[in-house]
Amino acid sequence: MNLVFFDIECASVHKNVAKICAFGYVVCDEQFNIIKREDILINPKGGFHLTDRRGEKGLELPYDYAEFKKHPPFPAVYPFIKELLEDKNNLVFGHAILNDVKYLDLETRRFKLPPFDFEFLDSQIMYMTHVGDFSRQFGLEYITANLNVEFTPHRAADDAYATMKIVEELCRLRGVDAPSLARDLGIRRGRIREHEVVRPDSSAFDAYVTEREAARARRSRNRTKFYIYLSRRKRKKSGSLLGCVFTFSRNIEDDIDVSIPFVGAIYERGGTYSQKLESCTVYVCEQNDSTVRTQNAVKREGLRIIDINGLKELLSD
Repeated sequence: MNLVFFDIECASVHKNVAKICAFGYVVCDEQFNIIKREDILINPKGGFHLTDRRGEKGLELPYDYAEFKKHPPFPAVYPFIKELLEDKNNLVFGHAILNDVKYLDLETRRFKLPPFDFEFLDSQIMYMTHVGDFSRQFGLEYITANLNVEFTPHRAADDAYATMKIVEELCRLRGVDAPSLARDLGIRRGRIREHEVVRPDSSAFDAYVTEREAARARRSRNRTKFYIYLSRRKRKKSGSLLGCVFTFSRNIEDDIDVSIPFVGAIYERGGTYSQKLESCTVYVCEQNDSTVRTQNAVKREGLRIIDINGLKELLSD
């Protein structure tokens, strides 16, 4: 079995159109000996409108854009790409591969070509599963920096090579070969067939998503209980905290076993609580809290910021 790693660059991507301008790939054997490495340039039949993931900032590809016009359009290279990816003797990998698979599908639709039919694995999901962290997306540059792999970002063949090196390192660390790596990590392959794309995933990621949704539901229930409690509080006309308006960080507010008793003690001493940061005079957060609400609180001039211990001291007066 051979291993195929590929990456795609597009001149532009819109909702239903992805104009591919480069298809880079690396073919190697199961010992990661490279058989072939190639960057196939493609005439995108359109202009270059490059943005980042948020669609906000232009990106620069490490190519001479005029060079793309000298190459044939996607239909000319489609037979080779289709044969490479659909060969049953090839195990296909990519990094954050789902988008690239969708780009291939969109090009078959644009040029009215038969759809792709192959299975694939994602080195990003493999890495996330290996380190046990699904809270963020790990890009090629972040991972390869730790592996001392030199490559040119956004050059398709180089991105494919970097993907290969990630998989090779994961195999080394886990003591398995590439065909066994997915099984070792509990990962299911993705697939494209008849224009339908199924994403690759892992049992560990499924467990993470389940826990994340459960935590979100708990936070929602706790916030409802907190707001109901808050709406029933009546401020006293005297006390050591008269005139003080408190706001808690989200983490403290959502922990109702902590937040509700504190709010009760604040009102008993003449203080009040506001859900609006701009209305408070005292902001309470945990040390090293970097959430958005706390970052906004730090930017406010004249706002007193204290931690839980500071709040306890105020309430002890």
